[in-house]
Formats: sequence, C-alpha cells, structure tokens
Amino acid sequence: MTVPTQRVRRRPSVPGRLLPLVLVLALLAPVAALFVQAYGRTGDDRDLATRERLGIEYLRVLAPVTEALVEAQSAAVAGRPASPESLDRAVERVTQVDLRIGGELRSQERWSGLRAKLEALPEKRLTDREAAYTAYSEVTDLLLALYRKVRESSGLVRDPEEDSFFLQDGVGRDLPTALVAAGRLADLTVLAATRPASQATRTLGELAEARIIALGAASDLVADLRAAVGNSERTDLGATVLAPLDTYQRAVEALAAYSAPEPGSRTSLADPAQVGAARANAQSAARQLQPVILDQLDAQLVDRIDGYDRERWIAAGSAAVAALLVLILIRVLVGAFRRARRRDAESRLGTEAGPGGQPGTGSGWQPSTGPRASGTAGALASRGLSPEDHRLLQPTGLGQHGGTDPWETSDAAR
Repeated sequence: MTVPTQRVRRRPSVPGRLLPLVLVLALLAPVAALFVQAYGRTGDDRDLATRERLGIEYLRVLAPVTEALVEAQSAAVAGRPASPESLDRAVERVTQVDLRIGGELRSQERWSGLRAKLEALPEKRLTDREAAYTAYSEVTDLLLALYRKVRESSGLVRDPEEDSFFLQDGVGRDLPTALVAAGRLADLTVLAATRPASQATRTLGELAEARIIALGAASDLVADLRAAVGNSERTDLGATVLAPLDTYQRAVEALAAYSAPEPGSRTSLADPAQVGAARANAQSAARQLQPVILDQLDAQLVDRIDGYDRERWIAAGSAAVAALLVLILIRVLVGAFRRARRRDAESRLGTEAGPGGQPGTGSGWQPSTGPRASGTAGALASRGLSPEDHRLLQPTGLGQHGGTDPWETSDAAR
C-alpha cells in the first residue's frame, strides 16, 4: 500500500523575507533627510550669526578710532596741537583685533593700508590748514570704507531679522558717516572764515554738501533705530535705545541750527565756535549711543545662536530616537527570521525521521507490525533464520497468494 508523505511547510521567498527590512529602511530615509536638512540649515544660520558677532567686535574697536581721528582733524585744521595718545591707543586695539579675526573678515589688507596712513599723519608737517583738511579727509574716507568692508564680510548687511538689520545699518553706516560729516562741517566752517572772497562760491558749496551729508546721515540713524524698535519683539530695546537716541537727536538739531548760514551776515557764514561746540555735543551723544546699539545687537545675535543650538539638539535627539526605534525593529525582524529558519530546520528533520525517531525513507513499503508478522519473526529468530532466508526458502506460489506455509505447519505440530 502507499503511505502518505507529510506536508512540508512552504518557505517564504527571499524577496518576501527582505520586504520588512526594505520598509524599515524606507522609513529611516526620510527621517535622515529631514535631519540633514534641518541640521544644515541651522548650521548655516548659526555660522552667519557667529560671523556677525565678529563684525560687531570689529565695529566696537573702530568707534574710538573714528572719534580720535575726527578730534585730530579738528585740531589740525584749527591750528591747535593735537595729542596723539588717544589715537595711538585706539589704533593699537584695532591692530590686536585685526590680527585675531581680520583673516576671517578679510579686513587685514584694508586695515594695513589705513594704519600706514594714520601713522604717517603726525610725521607730516601739516602747517597748512587746507592741506591738513585734505590729508585727514583721505584717511577718514579709508576708515568709512573699512566700515563697509567689515559689514559686508561679516554678513551684517545680510542679517535676516528686521530689527537687527536696522541696528547694524545704523551703527555701521549711519553713525560713523554722521560723525565724519559733522567733523568736516565744523572744519569747513573754520576754513571758510580764512578763505578769500574769491572762493566764497566754492566754500558755500562745500559747506552745503557737508551739512546735507551730516544731517542726512543723522536722520537716517534716527529712522533706523526707530524702525528697529518698531519691528522688534524685545521689550527692552525701546527702553534702552530711545533715551540716548533722543539726546543725540537734540544735539544734531542744534548742529543743524548753528551750521545754517546767517542771512544777516555779510558772508552768510555760520559762527565757527558755535558749530564746533554743537559738533562736540553731537559727538559726545554718539559716544553714549554707539555702545548701546552694539550691545543690543550682540544680545540679539547671542539669543539667536542659542535658538539655533536648541533646534540642532532637538533635531539630533529626534534622529537618535528614530534610529533607536529602527534598530529595535530590525532586531525584532532578525529574531523572527532566525526563529522561522529554526522551525523550518526542525520540520525537515521531523519529515526525514522514521518511527521511533529512526531514519526512514519517508515513503514506500514499511514492514507489517501485525500479530502474524510478529509470530513469524519470532519463529524465524528461534531457528536462527532471518526474514531474507525465509523468503529464499519459501516455495513459489506459497505464502504470498494465500497458500499453506510449511513452516507454519511445523510450528503448529510442535
């Protein structure tokens, strides 16, 4: 008879086993892409804010140079002896800062040229007031160009926030321009009183130009600071900036009033003493306003950098949690895969094993285990014969087709 074989469990194909792992990797890929995008974006913004802080540091040490240079120019034009100590100290501080961060701001070449010009000023015999005014004007032009370079290379001119953009524009462009132009206005007023009448037209034109530049830059500064306060979310910005701004604005209004041509005078020129005093008051108010603006701008950049750091930590933490969950899922899938392989191996071994755990063919004829076979086997064993000897000695046609087995008769007689 035919013995039915045991049904073997169908093993899943290789693509079917790899499908869960592919799905896990497909889940991990967008998480990794979002992390890289967020981390890179915050990294670029953080680098920009860090460079802006370097620019603020540079602008902070340029302010004393501007003030000392304007004072030295006024002294040279008025024919007074100038004390170079303040200018030398300011130049030395800028040199130290430029050595440290000038390479990143790409300002070293410009500062080297400006420093050479500054050091050459005392060596020149500027006994001529007109020559002194021309020489100092060239140096102050280089100084304003350095201001522009620092703002551009540090990224201050590309600041993304409205309030900080207006602050940097006011402290890095408007304020130094207003200081230099106010100094030139006062010096031209002094020179105008000494020039011959033949140069009256030229003198009035230069005075009008210097006055427009000085008052225009001061007006731009006031507008920038008020715009910064109006667009800022910081509640302390207005309270900190507006008070010194009002003082500066009043000093500029006094300068505008004293520098206006006098209609009743023969030469229509302003009083040099009054213009000089108004210029000094405006410069003193700017000295108080400038560090306030820089401090507020630097505080905003520090807060922004801290925010970028928090975003990067959050992104890194989210990516780490996602990676951990994916690793746990992969481990679960690998464990399930190994258990499936173990069950398949045990199933194959059980199919190939015979009764009693002995190896078998898995199909085909099996010896009968009935009573007759058991008795016959016992009889053959008692005679020392094996079933194979029994088949050889059995007569043809007997034992297999219902005939009489002689061995059975002999056994019965006994």
